[in-house]
Amino acid sequence: MRNLNIREMRELLGKLDSLVEQEQELIITRNKQAIARILPATPAKPRPSHVALRAKQQISSTAADELIRQDRDER
Repeated sequence: MRNLNIREMRELLGKLDSLVEQEQELIITRNKQAIARILPATPAKPRPSHVALRAKQQISSTAADELIRQDRDER
């Protein structure tokens, strides 16, 4: 963890990415009061594959627009 005031942060703006990587956490201060905390981003979770689920579902012989029209006509 490293504390930086606004002036230091502006001077190091081009190096913030490597600084966050090294320090793991930066605290930005103004008048010795913490105003921001910068942390490295966590990688996104991989999206699940639904191939097996799609394989189980049957393909409808009726088009979606026909099903919608039937539903609306019944109301």
